[in-house]
Amino acid sequence: MRGVPPGIVRRVQLTRFINGMSRWGPHRRSPMPKPLSVDDVINRREPLRDINKEIAENIGLLERIAVWITERVGTMGFFVVIFAWTAIWLGWNLLAPSELQFDPPMAFAFWLFLSNVLQMLLMPLIMVGQNIQGRHAETRAESDLQVNITAEREIETILHHLEYQNRILIAMLETLASTWTRSCARRGRDVPGREA
Repeated sequence: MRGVPPGIVRRVQLTRFINGMSRWGPHRRSPMPKPLSVDDVINRREPLRDINKEIAENIGLLERIAVWITERVGTMGFFVVIFAWTAIWLGWNLLAPSELQFDPPMAFAFWLFLSNVLQMLLMPLIMVGQNIQGRHAETRAESDLQVNITAEREIETILHHLEYQNRILIAMLETLASTWTRSCARRGRDVPGREA
């Protein structure tokens, strides 16, 4: 390649080197295919799903009401309301004058009746709401798994790129070392690092 500027010669040699590197050195045994490009990785991705939107579209009005009640009953605010209602009810019927009491003390039959009705209504509603929330959590977990699998594939692609670049660098260093050794031998110099 006489008459060609040295920079172009080096680029041509480097291109030939990279294209033929699998035939050299330790790479002879296992040539490595070129890894996927970033565009290929992006095109292989499945579109992300909006799980919250999917769940919201698939539940009916009664299920929404059950979830709403489940979310409200499971709060400290609801506990405080029930505790205050019980304390006021029992306190009034224990401490008020007997002509102002509306639920006979120690039996508290009306309070027990209302408490049982409230429990009987809330138990199935809470169970339905929890079932719906459980389905939502399972769907979210499945979606998270798909995102993790996609991320794992992309990380593997990055590792393939790093391995590919590592092999190129090793081959370049081996070639540089052999070229330098031949150059030193032609000039009649000892190669540093080698014992005579």
